[in-house]
Amino acid sequence: MALTDTYTMNNGLKIPVIGFGTWQANDDEAKLSVLWALEAGYRHIDTAAGYKNEEEVGEALKESGVPREEVFVTTKLDNKSHGYEKTKSAIKDSLEKLDCDYIDLLLIHWPNPIASRDNWKEDNAASWKAMEEAVEEGKIKSLGVSNFHARHLDPLMETAKIKPAVNQILLNPSEMQPEVVEYNKKHDIISEAYSPLGTGKIFDVNELKVLADKYNKTIAQLVLKWSLKHGFLPLPKTITKERVWENADVFDFEIKDEDMAVIDNLKGRAGSAVDPDTIKF
Repeated sequence: MALTDTYTMNNGLKIPVIGFGTWQANDDEAKLSVLWALEAGYRHIDTAAGYKNEEEVGEALKESGVPREEVFVTTKLDNKSHGYEKTKSAIKDSLEKLDCDYIDLLLIHWPNPIASRDNWKEDNAASWKAMEEAVEEGKIKSLGVSNFHARHLDPLMETAKIKPAVNQILLNPSEMQPEVVEYNKKHDIISEAYSPLGTGKIFDVNELKVLADKYNKTIAQLVLKWSLKHGFLPLPKTITKERVWENADVFDFEIKDEDMAVIDNLKGRAGSAVDPDTIKF
């Protein structure tokens, strides 16, 4: 495997097996880190309207010299943009900020934000309709969701014409969300792993230190390989140039089954996912 290897989504389109995350990367940090990622060989960049860095990501895409068609770009619908008209406007804004003719993957970021709490099902359905129209217009290639559980996906799929291709959720050795992952598998939806390194907390887990030493790898490399072995699509994020390259160097070793089992049993050691129905934003 390599950074340019892909999974095939349920719509037949390809998505690179590792993406570069940009959450909490602002202004020059976002632009520089994306430039480094593209230089290191990443061809999948993940941003969001809520990250406030779509413009910087777009600038990096242009300045990198990598042809647009060679880079898979994901962005996400802001929590205040749910509903048909708001979503149409949000898509236009994201395209302008990214300075792209199309977006490879658009996700609904959260299923039940504060702004839609009283009618989240209807708002999600209306947003999805606008997103489907954007696919028909060639503005979006693929659609997906983030932080959705079965209770959110079931009503969405009652009216959806296009099936979600991806569900981006918190996935790392501390939080494997088995029920959501199983639902995704059953419906041929790829499980993307945001915060695959546990927002840094994973580096304090002693069992991972021992195993990383065993494989002569860093904890980050070990955990990203673990994610790939589970069939997840990890989105490591860093604003340190050396770690951009380090996180890409995960294809030259294999984790033994007994060591996978050790990593699988680290639940709760570095944080857990929040309930998407109780978020305060």
